[in-house]
Amino acid sequence: MRKPLSTALFLLAGLLAAPQLQARSQVVEADRIVAVVGSDAITLSELQARLQSAMAQLQRQGTPLPPQEVLERQMLERMIIDRAQLQAAVELGLRVDDQQLEQTIARIAANNKLTLPQFKAALQKDGVPYARFREEIRDEITISRLRDREVDSRLVISDAEIDNFLTQAGTSGQLEEYQVAHILMRAPESASPEQLQKLKTKAEGVLQRIRNGENFAELAASYSDAPDALQGGNLGWRTLDRMPGMFAEAAAKLQPDGVSELLRSPNGFHIVKLVAKRGGDKADGGVRQTRARHILIRVSEVVSEADARRRLEDLRERLKHGEDFAELARLYSQDGSAAKGGELGWVNPGDTVPEFERGMDALQEGEVSPVIQSPFGFHIIKVEERRTQDMSQEKQRLAARQALRERKMDEAYQDWLRQLRDKTYVEYRLEEE
Repeated sequence: MRKPLSTALFLLAGLLAAPQLQARSQVVEADRIVAVVGSDAITLSELQARLQSAMAQLQRQGTPLPPQEVLERQMLERMIIDRAQLQAAVELGLRVDDQQLEQTIARIAANNKLTLPQFKAALQKDGVPYARFREEIRDEITISRLRDREVDSRLVISDAEIDNFLTQAGTSGQLEEYQVAHILMRAPESASPEQLQKLKTKAEGVLQRIRNGENFAELAASYSDAPDALQGGNLGWRTLDRMPGMFAEAAAKLQPDGVSELLRSPNGFHIVKLVAKRGGDKADGGVRQTRARHILIRVSEVVSEADARRRLEDLRERLKHGEDFAELARLYSQDGSAAKGGELGWVNPGDTVPEFERGMDALQEGEVSPVIQSPFGFHIIKVEERRTQDMSQEKQRLAARQALRERKMDEAYQDWLRQLRDKTYVEYRLEEE
């Protein structure tokens, strides 16, 4: 829901900052297939292009480069996971239209303080075809939407979980933040005892190398199966209540630069490092609430993204000519709130998915949004009124719900990826001559 286009941003930064990489061989090799994934194939040229970008990223971060054959195997496995997700997205009818793609690329260019023509020129100068870059961004958006739909939007936080969380957390308002990095060595869905023992032995070897002083980020890039491996496994700054429970328990016991024992979860084996720790601030007691309505059009096999967007644009025109939002919601919205005229009641921060919340927060009272896309489809939103409530109990419950959601998301995504990977047909051909 709220995932940055990290690959795109580090790709450009790496291309602009890193020196030109030497080819690994002076021999020009004909392109060939290095893996078959379902009905798709990964070619050697695709793998080499991703390797070049990854090596530029690692050099820019100052991370020592792993042995090329190790990085090659790791990158191929990540590409297999990506292809499996893209095929799942196709089966679900998830598509990214050209309009949103161009808007996203323009935003990436702006984040790098470049105009779009300057951005294209920078890519061309460093040998990156714009068409290839464009499709990589399309794939990233597609995978992000797939995660939103299949994992994040399905997480359920019960009132009992919130009650238990608040009981365990106590009433302290002072928060400490932890910067944590991790290595995941993923276990297959139905791993045999022999497979698990082999994986555990491998993980113990990596842990010993860390304790012997080898670079954690380099080993993460070499061995971690987590999506953030090329960022050294870094999870960024989080409070303990926003980490997976296993990570939080380990980090609380560590000093900065300390490394955990080998940790076991249903997804495999983990190694956690506490990079740094800092104090936090006390939260205030006010909650900004919004009373809103919306109209939802879902995308399906018979309703394309373009059709859904066009229907809502037509409804926005009718609203401009004085028609009633609630009445149009009753007639056309495909959400459970349609019977109430699209009424959502008072909405707290975090109650809706990020795309919807950002669109809603940008509106003034009485204003209708442009067409907004979320994992559920396309929306138009109307803000009826806003208020700030001084209610410490509700604030605590809201914070608890958000913390529990963040804690569950990473674990749920890794579990879903493991299941997807295990049911995907994969044939390796990397070693073929």
